[in-house]
Amino acid sequence: MDSILVIRSSSTGAASVSNTLIDGLVARIAAEEPGVAIVEHDLDSAPVPHIRADALSGLGRGGPVTDAAHEARILSDKLIGEVKAARAIVIGAPMYNFGINSTLKSWFDHVLRAGETFQYTAAGPEGLVASKPVIVIETRAGVYSSGPMTAYDSQEPHLKAMLGFMGLTDVEFVRVEGLAMGEAEVKIAAAADALAGVGLGLAEAA
Repeated sequence: MDSILVIRSSSTGAASVSNTLIDGLVARIAAEEPGVAIVEHDLDSAPVPHIRADALSGLGRGGPVTDAAHEARILSDKLIGEVKAARAIVIGAPMYNFGINSTLKSWFDHVLRAGETFQYTAAGPEGLVASKPVIVIETRAGVYSSGPMTAYDSQEPHLKAMLGFMGLTDVEFVRVEGLAMGEAEVKIAAAADALAGVGLGLAEAA
């Protein structure tokens, strides 16, 4: 079934700006193409487990050696399957202490797996996930895309690197910055307008 994968990672629930913007985008998808399936993970209410020693072998090249590793492999297979099957991916990524939420990092830890979503070759690493649109909604209390705080941005470069490592290079970042610096509603509305114009492959599949 044709699907859009939606990943939420905010810890602020109904007050979340990224969740609100995702809600609007999902409503648009439903209106434009009601037959498409929305496969969604809210990593706050249902977090992907952080990697522990007893589960680590389940996310490597070898076979799982513990019950926890076997469970980790099953979850990893499921999440990777969703990434590969999706026509497009939407990620809500608020900034926490200059980077992404640890719950989102745990999701990436399960989908970034050698031999499944990337491989190493003589020419260097190669992504194994077919190209597709990825929309990343970044929310930030301050401004990090320009000015004196750019050096502190470990959020967008990290996301771009992890997505690109899997072969997902068609990435559009929609930033909502300076939310703690006034005119938040104006900035949120501008981001919603920007999301109204993003491409998710809807027309191509029609």
